[in-house]
Amino acid sequence: MLYHLLYPLHTTFIGFNVFRYITFRCICGAVTAFLLMFVLGPAFIRAMKRLQIGQVIRDDGPETHLAKQGVPTMGGMLILLAISVSTLLWARLDSGLVWLILFTILFYGMIGAIDDLRKIRKNNSKGLSARGKMILQVIGASVVGLYIFLHPGFDGHLSLPFFKNVHPDLGWGYVIFAIVVIVGASNAVNLTDGLDGLAAGPTVITAAVYLVFSYLAGHVVLAGYLQITHVPGSGELAVFCGAMVGACLGFLWYNAYPAQMFMGDVGSLALGGALGAVAIIIKQEFLLAIVGGVFVMEALSVIMQVGYFKMTKGKRIFLMAPFHHHYEKKGWHESKIVVRFWIVSILLGLLAIATLKLR
Repeated sequence: MLYHLLYPLHTTFIGFNVFRYITFRCICGAVTAFLLMFVLGPAFIRAMKRLQIGQVIRDDGPETHLAKQGVPTMGGMLILLAISVSTLLWARLDSGLVWLILFTILFYGMIGAIDDLRKIRKNNSKGLSARGKMILQVIGASVVGLYIFLHPGFDGHLSLPFFKNVHPDLGWGYVIFAIVVIVGASNAVNLTDGLDGLAAGPTVITAAVYLVFSYLAGHVVLAGYLQITHVPGSGELAVFCGAMVGACLGFLWYNAYPAQMFMGDVGSLALGGALGAVAIIIKQEFLLAIVGGVFVMEALSVIMQVGYFKMTKGKRIFLMAPFHHHYEKKGWHESKIVVRFWIVSILLGLLAIATLKLR
């Protein structure tokens, strides 16, 4: 919005010329989102306590989590507010891609909010049914997949990290592929959100990497030089990713151990869905499996655990799934688990950026 209001005035005052630069608006978006989280956080925590909207802990979870019962949750609503306001302020609103990504994060946030509220109302860990949640997630992802496939300039080709000339064409199958990526990313982040700061940290790193790739994909010269797919207008998604980085950093201020609030499904489902959608839009789908390796690992640990449990009629691979609970059961303090997962995420983020040259 500020771009449309102030940039036209650059002929009167040259200082307004900075609004044309995506890098400037990325930084401003990140700072704005962080400040919104930082300033509104205490009031939000007090409001959640007053409304008795607190975390519901599973009976079969680690015993150390019982102390988290009743800690204010649904902090994801504040994250979504910060991201949305910051994006609307600093991104160009004449970009359809900006509205598409805002639709995605808010739609998935709505799914998570319904799930959270049902858990709180029933005072147990069961919210929306797995089928109901999946149907809603598929609907949201279908909108993104169809928009991208039918939008002029897009097609069903994939981009593979480390391979500059390999672009398999899925045709209409790309829509299905997009649904799998977005829904999978949403649920993977949701599964990772089990310890103080565990989901927000890797989300900051993943969003920062996609900020870089969104900017490059939207720049015709740089995209051509680096031999990545040029996506016209995708540079504005860098502003959105910057807002996500800032909002999640602000959330970490209150979510670091011991957490003062949790993001809830309203945050984790929305952030994961948004990351998946950005990956689809800028044609860096498989990159998400690299930079978001922590999320992939957590999701795979659940799939492996459930599958092995059914095949062996009661045996387990891990002491508990998702994977972070396995280390809790082994006696690791959750702060050690979280920081080490952050370290892994940083290394994976560096590897993802390295794919720009390792082709």
